Parts: sequence; structure tokens; C-alpha cells
Amino acid sequence: MNMKDIHNVFFIGIGGIGMSALARYFKFVGKEVIGYDRTKSPITDTLETKGITVHFEDSMDLVPTAFRNSEQTLVVYTPAVPDSHAQLSYFRANGFEVKKRSEVLGIITRDTFCFAVAGTHGKTTTSCILAHLLKETGTPFTAFLGGISEDFNSNFVLDGTAYSVVEADEFDRSFLQLSPDVACITSMDADHLDIYGTEKELHQSFRDFTECLKPSGKLFVKSGLPLQGNTFGIGGDSDFRIENITIEHGTYLFDLVTPAEVLKQVRFNKPGRHNLLNGLAAFAMAVQAGSPPHRLAEALGSFKGVQRRFSYQIKEKDFVFIDDYAHHPTEINAVHDAVREMHPSKEVIAVFQPHLFSRTKDFVEDFALSLSKFDGILLLEIYPAREEPIAGVNSEWLLDKIENPNKKLVSKSDLIHEIKQSKTDVLVTMGAGDIGLEVPKIKKELAYAS
Repeated sequence: MNMKDIHNVFFIGIGGIGMSALARYFKFVGKEVIGYDRTKSPITDTLETKGITVHFEDSMDLVPTAFRNSEQTLVVYTPAVPDSHAQLSYFRANGFEVKKRSEVLGIITRDTFCFAVAGTHGKTTTSCILAHLLKETGTPFTAFLGGISEDFNSNFVLDGTAYSVVEADEFDRSFLQLSPDVACITSMDADHLDIYGTEKELHQSFRDFTECLKPSGKLFVKSGLPLQGNTFGIGGDSDFRIENITIEHGTYLFDLVTPAEVLKQVRFNKPGRHNLLNGLAAFAMAVQAGSPPHRLAEALGSFKGVQRRFSYQIKEKDFVFIDDYAHHPTEINAVHDAVREMHPSKEVIAVFQPHLFSRTKDFVEDFALSLSKFDGILLLEIYPAREEPIAGVNSEWLLDKIENPNKKLVSKSDLIHEIKQSKTDVLVTMGAGDIGLEVPKIKKELAYAS
């Protein structure tokens, strides 16, 4: 595929966070871009403000004539779209260049110095921190992010083309399309078992990803993972490590040890040891671009965060509201530990929306253990995303397994009422479904009530 011959790019599933970043890239470089998505959202609204037309009906009648020229049109789709999709079927049957998002991302970044962030958790935050570090040290780069960076207010950054920052997504083995110069792996917990079947197969896919590195490439892995590479961790003997952690007014202070030096009293504002590790991984990668380590360490202190990644919605003396994308038991544990560390002795109520029937089924016992740690649970129904229901798998089944006397299954329509009734010190909303759309409503009601 020669990008010079492509005049039009049609996206199927354009409202996805990764797809929308690619759409903005093609629009920026002068291509005509339109797309389909199932539902209207803040992301599709933003795309339309950038001059990208989005329609919400799966019909070829809505596809302009120019986009029916197979020699000049590239079709990009997300694996979440079913094969029965009418537009996707048409393009496949009529000789169009049809590629997954990951394939296109691999083509775009192949001729750049590519940073790729992999892992079942932490990809988005690490990628956003890395983009921030490169920006602050004057490194020219393009970034395709899996969340809205609060530093850029975007999931797409084009500040040059010498370097690229991408998330290496393990879903559907997408990351095997990349050929990075520098990669990191933040975690390898069992997930996406609807794709992999077993944790062993998932681990093999990560090993396969390490083989995608360019011959002179460098790999960073979290200390303790069963992979060979440069290690990063908290304490111990990792190649890059954090030591002497203290907390001052909700900010971490620590020493950052590299193979060459020790950087004292580094600051980082995002709560959670998992976020400290994300920052450390981004720092270790950014060093490979030749940026001065002391400047990178300073830049860690000014990182604002990522929307829906331990995002403080309300932070008052008597009440705190935090929103997070956590949708896996390991991520829920990380949020819980961060809340307890930053807000000790406070009552914490968690609102959780499970994401996918298959993930709920595969990890129901672990979800129950993770959620039981909070002082109270408000559980929403499962968000199905791309899946059909599985018999017997529902939120009531999960609720029965949670060992917590203060638990309740609630509807979205009753959620705000139940939150107000709880009179908790700290509220945490979690989930990867449409719970994010409820957050502004909750914030408005609670801010008004206070």
C-alpha cells in the first residue's frame, strides 16, 4: 500500500479512542476522512469539529461517491466490528484496501523511531507520560494515545515526525503489527481470554511481541515479569528503579536510580504505586531519545494526567470523587491501594460497571475479592460492548460473590440517588463502558449538593 495513492480514508468504528487518533492523523496530513460508528459520543463530536463527517447507520447510501473508488480509498476497521457489518462486507467484496487499525499504525510508524508501550494495564498512562516527557524536552514526535491526555487535551499529538509514540495493544494480537525501536511491557496479567483461551497463550503473544523489535531495539520490562530485558521497578536491583518514597501534600517524592546516576527528590503527582511505575517506564524509554535525564525527571513533576485514569473530579477537605477506567481485578486493586494510601482512614464507596460478559465470567472470583476491599459497593449491570449475553453471567451473580455487607445492585437512573444516600467520604467510579458518560452528571449533582 502506497500512502501517496490514497486520497480517502474511511473508518469503521471511528469513535474508538485509537481509531479516532488515526482519523485525526489522516485529516492532518491532507486526506479526506469520514467514518461510521454505532453511537454518537464526545469523541465523534470532537471529530466533527475537526471537519470529519461521522454517520451512525450501517448503510452504503451514506458513503459518498468519492469513497467508492477502490484505487484511492483506504478502509480502516476495528476488530470489535462484526464480519456481518454491511459496509465492511461491501468494501471487502469490491477489492478495496481494507486494514485493521493496528496494521495501519504499523505502516505509519515503520519509518520513524518508534516507542511502543505494551502491557495488559498501564499502556495509556505510560504513553501519555512519555509524550509529555518528549514534549517538555523538545523532541519532535507524533503520538497515538489510548486516552485523552490532560497535558494535550487530546488523544493525538503531532509535534514532529522523527519519533512516534504508540500503544501496543494485545487485543486480537494487534501489537504484532508494530516494529518498535524501543518497547516496554508494563504487565502480563491474564485478560482477553475470549481471544487467547489461556494465560499461557497470552504470555506467548507478549514474547512474540518482543521479537518484533528492530534488530538494534531496546526492551524494558517491569521487574518480575518472565521476560529478558532492561528492568524497571520500585526498590530491588532493577536497572531503573525508585527508592526512598515519601508523600508530601498528595505528591510523591523519591529518588530515581538509573544505570548511570541517582536523581534526588523527583516529584510525581499521580497517586498510586502503579502510576509511579508507569512514570518510571516512560522515563526509561525517553532517555533513549537522548534527552538529559535531569530534564526528564523535572518533566515528571509537571505531568497532569489522563482523563479517566485516577482523575479527581472533586477534591475537597470533606469529600473526594475519583473516576478511573479500571475494568480488570488487578486495576481495581491498584485503584483501591492508591485511594487508601492518599486518603487514609476515610470511608470509600466504589461504583463499578463490569465490562464484557466474557471478562466477568473469566475473573468473577477475582472481581469479587477486589471489590470486597472497599467500604461499600454500588454495582451496575454489565456493559456488553461487542458481546452477546452469556447465560447466567450477570451483575447479580457477581454481587452474590462479593463479601461486603454494604453492597447493592443499582440502575444508572438510581445511581446518583444511591450515591447521595451513602454520605461517603470518598467516591470512586470505575469501568470501561459508558459509565464515563455518567461522571459529569454525578460531578454536577454532588458539587451542587455540597
